[in-house]
Amino acid sequence: MKNSLQAVLDSEKRKSRQPDTKNLETTHSPEISKRQRRPLSRENTKLIGGHFDPGVAKQLKMLAAEEDTTIQALLEQALDLLFVKKGKSKIMQD
Repeated sequence: MKNSLQAVLDSEKRKSRQPDTKNLETTHSPEISKRQRRPLSRENTKLIGGHFDPGVAKQLKMLAAEEDTTIQALLEQALDLLFVKKGKSKIMQD
C-alpha cells in the first residue's frame, strides 16, 4: 500500500500529463488564416535575419538609441548602401 504523499505525487503526475482543456482559450478563431492575424505593418514583408556576436547586437542597439531611430531603419539604410555598392537599385526613397 502506498503512503499518502506518494499517492498525491502520483495523482499530480497523472494530471500534468493530461491537458487542461476546460481552461484553454483560443486567441484566434480557427477560420482566420495565419496571414489575417499578422500586424498590418508586416503585410507584404519578409523577415531577413542572421546570427551575429552579441556585441554586434549591442552596438546596433546603441547606434539606434544614439540616432533616435530603430534597428529596422538602420538595417534598411545598411542594405541600401550594400545594394548601391553592388550596382543594384536602392530600396529607400530619399
